Parts: sequence; C-alpha cells; structure tokens
Amino acid sequence: MHSLLLLLIGMALVLGGILGLRLHAFLALIGGAMVIAFLTPENSLKRYVETEMLSKGPASEFDIRLAQEAMTEKTPVKRVVEGFGETCGKVGILIAMASVIGACLLESGAAQRIVQAILAAFGVARAHLAFLFSGFLLAIPVFFDTVFYLLMPIGKAMRRKTGKNYLLYILTIVAGGTMAHSLVPPTPGPLFVAGELGVELPTMMIAGFIVGAFAVTFGYAWAFWQNSRHEITLPDELDLPEGTIEKEAKLPPLVLALLPVILPIIWLAVGSILKVQGNAASFVPLLNDKNLALIAGAVLGLFMLGFYGRADATCQRRKIHEALQSGAGILLITAAGGAFGAVLRQTGIGADIAAMLGSSASWLALPVVFLVTTIVRTAQGSATVAMITAAPVAAAFLPQIMFHPVYLALAIGCGSKPIPWMNDSGFWIITRMSGMKESETLRFVTPMMSLMGLVGLVATLIGAWLFPMA
Repeated sequence: MHSLLLLLIGMALVLGGILGLRLHAFLALIGGAMVIAFLTPENSLKRYVETEMLSKGPASEFDIRLAQEAMTEKTPVKRVVEGFGETCGKVGILIAMASVIGACLLESGAAQRIVQAILAAFGVARAHLAFLFSGFLLAIPVFFDTVFYLLMPIGKAMRRKTGKNYLLYILTIVAGGTMAHSLVPPTPGPLFVAGELGVELPTMMIAGFIVGAFAVTFGYAWAFWQNSRHEITLPDELDLPEGTIEKEAKLPPLVLALLPVILPIIWLAVGSILKVQGNAASFVPLLNDKNLALIAGAVLGLFMLGFYGRADATCQRRKIHEALQSGAGILLITAAGGAFGAVLRQTGIGADIAAMLGSSASWLALPVVFLVTTIVRTAQGSATVAMITAAPVAAAFLPQIMFHPVYLALAIGCGSKPIPWMNDSGFWIITRMSGMKESETLRFVTPMMSLMGLVGLVATLIGAWLFPMA
C-alpha cells in the first residue's frame, strides 16, 4: 500500500475518532498508529531501514540486511510501543517540569508580580501593551487558557478604570498569549515538534521569539484598528471591584518571579555557546541537557512557592499534583503522536514525497506543513493536537529541505493558529470570560489569530530564504 494512502487513512482515523466518535485525542492517535502499523507492507519497512542507514553514512549490504530483518521481525504493536516509549523519553520530564513551573508561578503570585511590573512599566495609558507582553511571556510555561484566566480579570478592571478600550484589552491578551503557546517551548506543542524534527531547544526558543514577535506585532495592529472602529461594553454581571488590580501584600520579588522561566533559557544558551566554542569541560554536557535546565527551573519555582505561597502546604501540594495530572494527560497525547509519527515514517513517506514533488520539495515544504496543520486545527480545534499530528508530515521533508529544520517547526506552529471557531475550547474561554457574543468572537478574534498565523508563515519563509542555516 502506498505511503500517501496510508497517511490519508491515518489522518482520517485520527480526525474521525476525535470528531465523529468523540474519542480522546490519545485514543484516536494510538488507534491511527496501530492501523498504519498493521497496513505497512514489509517492502516499505525494508526500504525505510535502508534509507535511514545510508543517510547516516556508508553501510554494507550485510548490515543493511540484518537491520531489515530485525525491523520486519517486530510486530506492528511493538513498533507502535517503541515509538510511544521513545517520545516519552524525549519529552516526559520536560512536560512534567513545565507543568510544575506553571503551577508555581500561579500559586506563588509570581505571575501576578510579572503582570504588575509590566503594567507599572507601561502605565495605564499603555495597558494594552502590558497585556501583549505579559501574555507572550506567561504563555511560555503556562497554557493559553490559564493565561487568559489570569489576565482577563485585570483587563476588565482596566476597562472599569479607563472607561474605554475593552476590545483592545481583550485582543492584546489573546494576541500575546496565543503565539507563544505554539512557537516557544516548553509548552507541549513546540516542544514535541522540535524533538520530532531534531531542533535544539535553544534554537526553537530563539526562532519562536523572533517569528512570534512579527505575528504579535500584527496582532497588536489588528487590535488597535478594530478598537478604533468598534466598541465592546463590559456586561454588568462581569463588572469587577476596583481592587482587582491592587497589589497584594505578599508577592515574590520580580527577579525571583522571572527566574523559573528565565533560568532554563540562560542555562541552555550558555551550554550552546560553550559547545560551539568547543569547550571540553566535563560540565558542558550538563548545561546542554534540557531536562536538567527545566528541573532547575522547577526547583526554583518550588522554592518560591514554599516562601510566597498564598495557601497552606496541603493546598500547595494539591495544586502541584493537579498540575502534574494535567501534564500527564498532555504527555499521553504527545507520546501517542510520537507513535503515530514513528510508524508513518516507516511507510517510506519521506522518499515518496520527494519523488512526487521533485526539486520543488524544499520550498513547498513550509506552505504544505502549514496547510496540513491548519486543516487539522480547523477540523478538531486543538492547536497542540494539530501540531502533533502534522509533525510526522513535516519530518518527511527533512531529507529534501535546503534550510534549517527549525523553519519547518515554525511553519507548523504558525499553521496551528487558523481557524479558531466553535470546536476550539479556547474560543469558548475567550467568549465566556470576556462577555463577548459568539458572533463577536468570530468577528474579531478568529480573523486576528488566523492572520497572525499567516504573518508568521511569511516571516518564516523570509527567514528560510535569507538565513537558511540559521
């Protein structure tokens, strides 16, 4: 059976399971992986093994034949399990530590401290810029819905204080939070995509910041334009007391509040610089270990929570347990996506795509993976699931591209932005928390997020053209 047909079958099963049967994404992805594994013919497995071995350097026919025999002796279920386990090994600790960091920022008051500092820096007149920067920064370790829950009450209070610009506040919170969620690790989507495409974490972070900056700038311009033409009123039932944005008595210092997020970035950046310089010190591999970097950030977060937590120790432990339980659910989906990608690669889809697109495969890769991600996102609503599903398709282009694979990862992240509508949980969070009507969310938020994704794709294409091996 041809690899492209297997791809279509697998994606149809995943989308059909989620949309038609209302299955959990984990079950749909594992089911799709199992079907692809059972339908993959033996010849495809042998071709995949040979291609993989030759891509790593010269290999004898005897070695290739041994590897092919080892692959064909594996049952389809074993191949799925191996893909699942390999992905767990790559991202399991990272997702768990990111969940702990996010919970610590929220429960210790560090997130509020960051928001207050940014609001103080920009002032009431530029509160929308504060929301933009706060949303982007907080969405790196925290899910978008949590960021919106955190910032929206402050947006309502600012509307009460200024008497205007409510739509501007809503849209800048969305614009800031939505792009970091899909472009900057350690949130699960970009974290998984980076691992699937072999992109180093510091590279993904830096590139995500750059492309995100272009997309967020457009989002800000859109928000400002729409606010100048339309007005959204704050419903009476959502009105809040003036004290919503008053400083709390016990919040961590700003430097400490930022450290759980900043430390892993600095840790990995220093490690990358030392590695490039050829430093052979024994501690350099530790500085290049993303698991250790996130563990260090989580330890700092727990330290901060212990000193500045606003609840008793029992409540703090419960919040950490809840964060880890949430992270475990994300890990299951991510690992199932890894299994789906592993068996899909074993169909030989990479070579088939290269043969079909010929010399144009390299530059068609970015719009193709953007489109695939957008289709999956629009169909089933979740940006993270869309990225996990599209990553194996992007991986098929790796042998053909003439630019750094980080651009493929960025195209996937940007493709997960269009088109948010009623099947997206974020759509309802924005609508209910802000008090907008569904028609207003569709009118103002949906086109903004979709166009931000397109702007991000254009920035990615330009980057791949000007700095192909950046």
